[in-house]
Amino acid sequence: MRTCAASDWTVKELLAAKTAGGHTVSLVLPARNEQATVGRVVAALLPLVDAGLVDDLVVIDSLSDDDTQAAASAAGARVVTCADALPELEPLQGKGEAMWRSLFATSGDVVAFCDADLLDAGPHYGIGLLGPLLTEPDTLLVKGFYDRPLVDDRGSLTGYGGRVTELVARPLLNLHWPELSGLVQPLAGEWAGRRSLLESLPFPVGYGVEIAVLLDTLAKHGSQVITQVDLGRRTHLQQSEDALGVMAAEVMATALRRLDVAVTGKTLTQFITDAVGRREVTTPVPMLERPPAATFHHPMPHNPIP
Repeated sequence: MRTCAASDWTVKELLAAKTAGGHTVSLVLPARNEQATVGRVVAALLPLVDAGLVDDLVVIDSLSDDDTQAAASAAGARVVTCADALPELEPLQGKGEAMWRSLFATSGDVVAFCDADLLDAGPHYGIGLLGPLLTEPDTLLVKGFYDRPLVDDRGSLTGYGGRVTELVARPLLNLHWPELSGLVQPLAGEWAGRRSLLESLPFPVGYGVEIAVLLDTLAKHGSQVITQVDLGRRTHLQQSEDALGVMAAEVMATALRRLDVAVTGKTLTQFITDAVGRREVTTPVPMLERPPAATFHHPMPHNPIP
């Protein structure tokens, strides 16, 4: 597995490689209720469109009930709802669902993903994710990594992120898939792949999508097709421990299925203590996985790049 950094390439170098390879690039931001941040993320990445490195910058709206769509559109993104991406199939809530549907709403042979809640996004994110795919024909999947400071809702630094990675994903990978033990951020939301790979893989509808794509790529092609790229710094808002618990359950269930271990539970019961006292909260854990896009029957062709 190769490790590199976004600073290894310039936009000019990648434009030359993109032209020589005849590539087209789609950059996708899955978003749900991210009106506060999505506009800044889009604006930070638009220079890649202006330079010609990215052909299509798309926000896939995942059943938002705020002004995410308006904020993304005003910032310059093409906005597609999950429902519009695949009208014949009722959309489900979940990050993986939005990413899977983006394959039906874009046409780039290289597809990159960035989260819509970043506080310090910049063109270097796209440069780093696209670099290996445009310059190394054998690379199929690129995973970003970074320092991960956390801030609270007042903008104060509260610590560092990656709790689900360190307590769930990393132990699982080291114990069962040691070939991936060198990955710094296996659950990074910033990653990219060749469409040919992505359309061949199932996508869990929720937060299990990143580990599923990683493990399925390893199983089908080996670790040598995976490259990780240092993107510098990624600041994001702190999430509650109970929210992270549900994410951890999704990641664990996804990994266990890849070990052929039956997952019989479908919910996560947690005990929340607040001003009222201790209360029991039970949350569904999404288990559904969408089939590989290449095998899914749909009457509409991929939307062309504008």
